[in-house]
Amino acid sequence: MNAAAADLVIVGCGPAGMAAACEARALGLSVIVLDEQPALGGQIYRNIEAAPADRIAVLGEDYEAGRSLAAEFRGSGAGHLHGAVVWNVAPNGAVDYVAEGRSRQVVGKAVLLASGAMERPFPIRGWTLPGVMGAGAAQILLKGSGALPSGPVVLAGCGPLLYLLAWQYLRAGVTIAAIVDTTAGSGYLGAIRHGVGAVRGWRDLAKGLKLIATLRRHGVRFHSGASDLAIEGGRQAEGLSFRQRGRRVTLPASLVLLHQGVVPNTQLSWSTGAAHRWDDEQLCWLPETDRWGRLGETPLYVAGDSRAIVGAQASATQGRLSALAIAERAGHDVDAGRRAALLARFERQSHIRRFLNSLYRPADANRIPRDPAVIVCRCEEVTAGQVRGYVELGCRGPNQAKAFGRCGMGPCQGRLCGLTVTEIIAEARGTTPDDVGYYRIRAPIKPVMLGDFVD
Repeated sequence: MNAAAADLVIVGCGPAGMAAACEARALGLSVIVLDEQPALGGQIYRNIEAAPADRIAVLGEDYEAGRSLAAEFRGSGAGHLHGAVVWNVAPNGAVDYVAEGRSRQVVGKAVLLASGAMERPFPIRGWTLPGVMGAGAAQILLKGSGALPSGPVVLAGCGPLLYLLAWQYLRAGVTIAAIVDTTAGSGYLGAIRHGVGAVRGWRDLAKGLKLIATLRRHGVRFHSGASDLAIEGGRQAEGLSFRQRGRRVTLPASLVLLHQGVVPNTQLSWSTGAAHRWDDEQLCWLPETDRWGRLGETPLYVAGDSRAIVGAQASATQGRLSALAIAERAGHDVDAGRRAALLARFERQSHIRRFLNSLYRPADANRIPRDPAVIVCRCEEVTAGQVRGYVELGCRGPNQAKAFGRCGMGPCQGRLCGLTVTEIIAEARGTTPDDVGYYRIRAPIKPVMLGDFVD
């Protein structure tokens, strides 16, 4: 198999990937961007080039801002392979991917992983029923095809995306039956410690407050301080029940959208053998990198939300900073003033992050199910009680849990259960997630067929 080559191979064509490609091309590097989506933009700017004006009006100005970055990327001269499913990234810079039914390889002198974020699991009773999905998934349908709920919708959880989607739905004419807010009182208290950052990032803060005010002005019902959530129904969702101020409340609902933040999509970085650490602020695994995103002594780098959740604008800036480091390491002259300006921009764009991390910190009970019957591993239908049972039998971490009950061995390869299983085992053993560890992620990280290797 003849492999293509480039100075820089980028995996992911969202804000970080596109911005890094533009910066690298401006410095004279050859760039190939691989992305499994049918069009550029990643999740945040999904379908940005083809979205009609009425949909852009619904999605708002932050979404529309992606048009300028997309145009810059188109004019950069970077190679862009869409529909390319990356299944292996080697520490030497070789990247294997499947496109049009064939496995191919491209080798980069440097590789930048910019695979973005994914929704945090929200394992509660009934979350696997038809009529229940993630708010982020619902927003993807809205961006990609303009798909909207046909009836009233209940949104439940916490985090900026929950309110943003409700606002977008409201603009599109969808009936918001209720927003069930799980933001805890401790979150507000914790956020106060980072109030200075919130003030310095006042534009983002004002934007969020305006969204919530608009929802309230249009009569959307808020149920604040909700806990102990459960989906009611037998064969499909029929309602959402929760505890609020000491009493049990049940709302009828045939569509419930759950959300409690996003976490880095670290599947690729784990698969390279890179070191990761548990971050107790964002409650997830983060790859260990240097200041510019480099993984150890390898030619591999990570930028954007796949490195740590920083948001779309900061992800783009971080991608540019990684590109500068890659170019400099390759022997290109890098303008110190340009780097300093980007660092200052990144700091401005990150002011509010720790405030948001504290305010919307998901409650322990929403991450670590107390009900033993709650399904944790959706692929293999493994429950929280079963995972705790594995610990009683001597299981010490997620990898051993696979042997006890195939947990994490389904089609998603642990993406939807990994964080939950780590935290359940850590709690049951009375230790830390760092001590427990994570699944050992190996190639292929996406399903590959034997026919993909036939020339």
